[in-house]
Amino acid sequence: MSLSEQHAQNSDYPAAERASEFIADGALSEAALQVARNLKRRVLSPSLLALLVRLTDFLALTLCGAIVCAVYVASSDGFDAAYIAAFLILPLITVGLIGLFGGYTFAAYRRSIPEIGRGGGLWAAVLGCFTLVIFFLKAGHEFSRVWAATWFLAGFAVLTVDRLIFARLVQSWIRTGVLERRSVLVGGGPEGVELLKALENEPLSDIRLLGIFDDREDARVPALASGLPKLGRINDLVEFGRHAEIDAVIIALPLAAEQRLVQLLRTLWVLPVDIKVSAQSMKLRLRPRSYSYIGSVPFLDVFDKPIVGWDSVAKRIFDVVMASLALIVISPILLGAMLAVKLDSSGPVFFRQRRYGFNNEPIEVLKLRSMYHHMSDPAARQMVQRGDPRVTRVGRFIRRTSIDELPQLINVLRGQLSLVGPRPHALGAHTHDQLYEQIVDGYFARHRVKPGVTGWAQINGLRGEVESEEEIRDRVEHDLYYIENWSVLFDLYILFLTPFRIISTDQAF
Repeated sequence: MSLSEQHAQNSDYPAAERASEFIADGALSEAALQVARNLKRRVLSPSLLALLVRLTDFLALTLCGAIVCAVYVASSDGFDAAYIAAFLILPLITVGLIGLFGGYTFAAYRRSIPEIGRGGGLWAAVLGCFTLVIFFLKAGHEFSRVWAATWFLAGFAVLTVDRLIFARLVQSWIRTGVLERRSVLVGGGPEGVELLKALENEPLSDIRLLGIFDDREDARVPALASGLPKLGRINDLVEFGRHAEIDAVIIALPLAAEQRLVQLLRTLWVLPVDIKVSAQSMKLRLRPRSYSYIGSVPFLDVFDKPIVGWDSVAKRIFDVVMASLALIVISPILLGAMLAVKLDSSGPVFFRQRRYGFNNEPIEVLKLRSMYHHMSDPAARQMVQRGDPRVTRVGRFIRRTSIDELPQLINVLRGQLSLVGPRPHALGAHTHDQLYEQIVDGYFARHRVKPGVTGWAQINGLRGEVESEEEIRDRVEHDLYYIENWSVLFDLYILFLTPFRIISTDQAF
């Protein structure tokens, strides 16, 4: 897709539901506001595509094994449990290995021929290892050699067909904008012009450039001749990134401008996007592994968006399954607490508060009401303190035991929260008359992932009232550590420790 076609697409998209109520007129240029409002909600994401291809490979290999078994083996001897285990486990291992070797990435979809060889090689390796195992276990008599050979050939065939079909589909989806990496260019000087020319020669690139951010006057930004709009000054980019669903920021500045690059990176790293520096105009060529590529165009990856691709799918599945089970298990406790809140004082059972969600998007968090209704403080103007007269009798108990947080499992099922992540703070949260973002440099970097019901900071005793600037710095430091070191096992560890930390803490009241 050419840059002029991209620009036309930017303005032709129908208004999305996300047309942000949070964008203040005048905060961004009219061009930036228009692009932010008109971006479509994604129908197909790279992570969803990877899941689809994995499932297709797994089902195709499994069905091949089952069909061959049904035709050649089961017709005379019936289905055996050993065969069933084989045509379930071996495809699962194969799909895992293909993913481990990068077979479910955009780059893999664009080079289908090498990937056919890689997929076929891994399939052969898995069946080869299976053959060795049954040989050493002296279990060869339990399996038909004709079945194994036929399954291998059929499996290689379906993996080949899968690669060819998805390669064509992905190319088509990239051209039509169904699959794309929404990006903005920082710097419209000679380096930006050179980068744009290089990207023009990559017809299968999944990069869709929305516009340019540059501090210079339009007449001094030669990259505008490409047809891309100027969306604002560089300082406007963080605001734009909070309201437009973008994937990457590409910086095209001379690497000799070290001080300017460092300043830019300190500003932009709070956004949940990939941040790349164009290496197109670099005279010094580093080792190939130092770069990432879009086609043949080299980039230096400075920051990567956290928890993406298969990781984001795994985390979402984990959240939905665990939150559903938790709601079932704790439903008697939750219903009893709701009744106690209702009987203890007049007012609604639930307390709703607007807090920072993913990428600073305000969300409405549910809690059981723990304060007298007429004294509730949804704007968090005054932190709850020990012996606070605003807290009801029941409220003291449910706050200390964190039972008031249980309705947030509903936020998890809605997709607004994760089970584990940085705790969401109220929009006006502050200490000593200073907002948290004014105290901690890079505070908003904790919003690069979904906030959580519990988190790394909380199980380390950092919960309850924030009494000093050092405490909020410690919490943000723990949140950033969690983001950089996330894994499903880390989430399980935090969930396991959470009940014990709740019981032992004296920081909640």
